[in-house]
Amino acid sequence: MAAQLDYHTIREIFSRFQAENPEPKGELDHVNAYTLVVAVALSAQATDVGVNKATKELFKIADTPEKMLALGEEGLIEHIKTIGLYRNKAKNVIKLSQILVDQYDGQVPNSRAALESLPGVGRKTANVVLNMWWHYPAQAVDTHIFRIGNRTGICPGKDVVAVERAIEDNIPVDFQQHAHHWLILHGRYVCKARKPNCPACLIRDLCPFEEKSL
Repeated sequence: MAAQLDYHTIREIFSRFQAENPEPKGELDHVNAYTLVVAVALSAQATDVGVNKATKELFKIADTPEKMLALGEEGLIEHIKTIGLYRNKAKNVIKLSQILVDQYDGQVPNSRAALESLPGVGRKTANVVLNMWWHYPAQAVDTHIFRIGNRTGICPGKDVVAVERAIEDNIPVDFQQHAHHWLILHGRYVCKARKPNCPACLIRDLCPFEEKSL
């Protein structure tokens, strides 16, 4: 775990991320808050590309909790069976859809606690929805962010909650809205787990990682 970087270095890092990509976007396709919840829940231990392929036709016919319940668990499985853990995920999507209808008038709630109470929705999923749909600066820490946070010292921590707190505490407020997207994209395409592409890295001169592939 690298030591926490200082304020000025972190500001310079995110200034560079912002200059390269001023409005980073999540890569899961969705048409409303409900389909975003479903897509993020389906993405656990799966790639965004794989989820998008599965939901392309699904969201044309089931873009509300009511329509998903009408489709039913077996109908949903037919659309998502290319995704890992699809049976368990189908059960959770049907259950969360029923809860949304019964308790929230078919609308997706916008509090973290309410979102986390839904089957298959953990803290990371809740934070993604709060950030992407309601533009709240919630930080969804996935494996990419956890790795980069500790590798670079931007937001080190022993677990995902500690890394989330480090982002909130140490990244300047004006970068908070897009912070987790910049970090995810950097981890997905540049600062990869096994072979980081350090020569293509925007922040290589600011990064303390000792095993740089220069």
